[in-house]
Amino acid sequence: MQVVDTLIHARWIIPVEPESVTLEHHALVIDGGRIIDLLPSELASQTYQGTSTENLNTHALLPGLINSHTHAAMTLMRGIADDLPLMDWLGNHIWPLEQQWMSEAFVKDGTDLAIAEMILGGTTCFNDMYFFPEITAAQAIQHGIRASVGLIVIDFPTVWAEHSDAYIEKGLALHEQLRHHPLISTPFAPHAPYTVSDEPLQKIKTFTDELELPIHIHVHETLHEVEQEQEKTGLRPLQRLLNLGLIDPSFIAVHMTQLTDDEIAQFAKTGAHIVHCPESNLKLASGFCPVAKCIAAGINVALGTDGAASNNDLDMFGEMRSAALLGKAVAGDARAIPAMTALRMATINGAKALGLDHEIGSLTVGKAADVIAVDLSALETQPLYCPVSQIVYAASRQQVTDVWVAGKRLLKQRHLTTVNIEELRLKIAEWQVKLIG
Repeated sequence: MQVVDTLIHARWIIPVEPESVTLEHHALVIDGGRIIDLLPSELASQTYQGTSTENLNTHALLPGLINSHTHAAMTLMRGIADDLPLMDWLGNHIWPLEQQWMSEAFVKDGTDLAIAEMILGGTTCFNDMYFFPEITAAQAIQHGIRASVGLIVIDFPTVWAEHSDAYIEKGLALHEQLRHHPLISTPFAPHAPYTVSDEPLQKIKTFTDELELPIHIHVHETLHEVEQEQEKTGLRPLQRLLNLGLIDPSFIAVHMTQLTDDEIAQFAKTGAHIVHCPESNLKLASGFCPVAKCIAAGINVALGTDGAASNNDLDMFGEMRSAALLGKAVAGDARAIPAMTALRMATINGAKALGLDHEIGSLTVGKAADVIAVDLSALETQPLYCPVSQIVYAASRQQVTDVWVAGKRLLKQRHLTTVNIEELRLKIAEWQVKLIG
């Protein structure tokens, strides 16, 4: 009998790959931080002995959820300027607060809060875009969560860098520092076409080609943004980015609520990815990403929450449900975004967008053991006919009981193993007083 690190028996295992497969009474075998086998529980008990063995008789095991677009530290501004359109919200509230309070301490504490919330909600990897990315990376490493830490670039000065060249220089240094870390990847993250001019975008493209890094950027988030760019340059933002040569299979466009059929077809040809943020777009009344059309065109569509300042949570279960329901309404077709499609958007599609699908996104032998357990015994998820439908349409993030990242247990029976909750509560309370004082 082979001794392994962890043996998890579950009522259901939903590997995501192959698609539409749900395994009953199976076990996941983890050793050295990786999935080494997936087999019926009876056979697993005869073959493996786990140093740690879990019997989750009412649970479904899933790949860890991937939040493909966040501004983690902005969790400190959750609820501080609600019910406003995007540019009013940014220009008159968020940017002034950031100018006043942005610091390493702000990013550290806000990121800690975001990481705690994400682990509790079954998110095992997040793709971030914010200032002081070195702090975000450090906190992710400390708490054991996987992170794609964006190397942010904007034209205007902030406390982190004085101009676009300085952002790029600091980003390259951070990439070099972290490029071998097993939990951290470092895409370039220019903020948006309206905040980054052509020259730095061209430099970013040169470096991403050389270093084989993705580009993560807000695109076509609002009609106002598109109209403003057309007035300024005579081009829609997407066309400008195409003309600059930025859009290719490593390009991640976030939001994409303003798309013509021609743009969808053109974008599909590039092999680039879209991150859909349905709840943030709804809250800011930014518009609707035509997800069903994009998927039909062959575009890989992932899922993100955006920052908690505009959502107001980092709940990927809520995001899956919203994506499925909104996608049906926008398409006028109840079949448009099935439950399994929504689950794939939150798992393997996110991994593909981040260039990490060789490592995460499905419970596949050889991949990293990024795994979550969801207890489906609650009355709210009974009776149970289809586990995938129940997870997307009825389950809540509070039903996530256990989380592993690279085989390390970050959540054990709803208890965080790497976060001091009481210490975190005190820090958040201090920030609340500062930010509203």
